[in-house]
Amino acid sequence: MHYQKDFSPAELQARRRRVAEHIGPGAIAVLAGAVDTGAFDYFRQSNDFYYLTGVEVPHAYLTIEGGTGESTLYLPPRDPKHEQSEGVQLSADAGALACEMTGIEQVAHLGALAPKIANSQDIWLLSAPAELRQACRDTLRHQKKLRDADPWDQRPTRDEWFRSKVQQAAPQATIHDLTPLLDEMRLHKSDSELALMRRAGHLTARAVYEAMRRTRAGIYEYQLTAVADHVYVDGGARSAGYRSIIARGKNIWNAHYYRNDSLLEPDDLVLMDYAPDLGCYTSDIGRMWPVNGKYSPRDRELYGFVVKYQQVLIEILRPGRTVGQLVQESAAIMHPIWESWSFSKPAYRAAARQMIESEVAFTHPVGMAVHDVGAYKHQPLQPGLVFALDPQLWVREEELYIRVEDTVAITASGVEVHTSGVPIDLDQVERILATR
Repeated sequence: MHYQKDFSPAELQARRRRVAEHIGPGAIAVLAGAVDTGAFDYFRQSNDFYYLTGVEVPHAYLTIEGGTGESTLYLPPRDPKHEQSEGVQLSADAGALACEMTGIEQVAHLGALAPKIANSQDIWLLSAPAELRQACRDTLRHQKKLRDADPWDQRPTRDEWFRSKVQQAAPQATIHDLTPLLDEMRLHKSDSELALMRRAGHLTARAVYEAMRRTRAGIYEYQLTAVADHVYVDGGARSAGYRSIIARGKNIWNAHYYRNDSLLEPDDLVLMDYAPDLGCYTSDIGRMWPVNGKYSPRDRELYGFVVKYQQVLIEILRPGRTVGQLVQESAAIMHPIWESWSFSKPAYRAAARQMIESEVAFTHPVGMAVHDVGAYKHQPLQPGLVFALDPQLWVREEELYIRVEDTVAITASGVEVHTSGVPIDLDQVERILATR
């Protein structure tokens, strides 16, 4: 029977107890897991549910009682016919085993959930939509925008439907929002999470390294995706953390370009941004390299400057500093470099200055989603924070978009770069390309 081994029952139990302490005695938290997709695919649990249970079973539910922290996992009944086809999975009929694996105190059938909450006065639910495979809050907001604009698709989401069903089961209850707490908890990673993300980062860097070595004119962008996919599956990942960005030439201007169906030309620069889903955690990366093996003078002028800025940022990252302080500190270091840098056009110089004087490099947290939950810019950086360090330079007049990206983890003494396994230094990249 499959069950994850990355997180101990004790760690999952500690997470649930933190929820219990937050909601207080007499209250109850209710969470819904993901449903079966109806496809021949790997089931991928929703992030918050997996974070609290480690359970990868569709149509599962969880209650956490405030104060005591006692939790109940609600599972579908055993399906012998389905087991014959696809193997045994956790079910309500294997309650003792499920409790042992998860550290959850009780396991019950789905029908026991409604009576459990019927008399509750305070119920805590997630307000944010569930993040499923390759999804994050950004993509889900876009999905909602499209659905709201479609007169033929006005049905409620599953999350909205679940909240309405809970309210029906306990009409007297006051509904509270659990999302801010889960966002805060997920923002700073435990040692177990960091170990998993470190592996994901190493896989990500290895995939980009192999893609560099297999780059040549006349192949399609998607063939570099195939190189990375092999690395990810070989390294234990079931799928990708998000769709691949493999962009050549003018395709780079579209920051989240995804069609990946263009042929590489000899004089192209290639951007790669792609990472695996490893145990429901991912990474993030951005590298640019020349198809012909040699960076052009303009590449060295622009990409070289962005790389220099990235190196400075990594050097000064440390806990206890705010993003604003780090921007000021890095700008003070970069201004003399910017002044002496040989820019061939005023537009390039202006774009470079705008980059080093803004917070643009400090982007989203990374974790279970590539654009993970939580906000970190308003407070000093703390150990356990993992985010994408992604300086970006735009020259809009020429539709030039230049960037380099690494996943970084704040430590007690400084920073660990999870994606350092593939270099950003231009000369080092050229040496890799020369081995093709």
